[in-house]
Amino acid sequence: MQKGYVQVYTGDGKGKTTAALGLAIRAAGAGMRVYIGQFMKQGCYNELESLKRFSDLIVIEQFGTGQYVFGKPSDEDRAAAASAWAALSDAVTSGKYDVVIMEEANVALGFGLITEADLLRMIDEKPEGVELVITGRGATPALIEKADLVTEMRPVKHYYEKGVLARPGIES
Repeated sequence: MQKGYVQVYTGDGKGKTTAALGLAIRAAGAGMRVYIGQFMKQGCYNELESLKRFSDLIVIEQFGTGQYVFGKPSDEDRAAAASAWAALSDAVTSGKYDVVIMEEANVALGFGLITEADLLRMIDEKPEGVELVITGRGATPALIEKADLVTEMRPVKHYYEKGVLARPGIES
């Protein structure tokens, strides 16, 4: 890929991770190498099982602590985010990957686990041929301005409001 762009999937609606995973599968179908670093997730999600089928082209790593972050992040949360940042920084600059997905990076930014300055610097310094995808609620105005493509997922209607919990294979 000669020119890689910066894509942001944000907003309060469902579909940010789903969009990024769809892009990863499409890229793998074209023979591209993809790295997905998940800032906030740890545990068994069905996308992990699905992506094993593409393990020759898609690498996915989880860096969350397995617990929701409420209020002030713990030292464990900060250490996990630092590991995620190091892995993602390497993925962007290593030349091994055509597409790098920073899953829930906006949420990590919102909790102060990464800095906006570092994120914007990564965008500025990414190699020309790397597509960078950043997901999560709460994209900052500066990130939105810097990105080449921004999609905001907006909730209109969701069966969760009727008490339907996350279903395996659909929401989890």
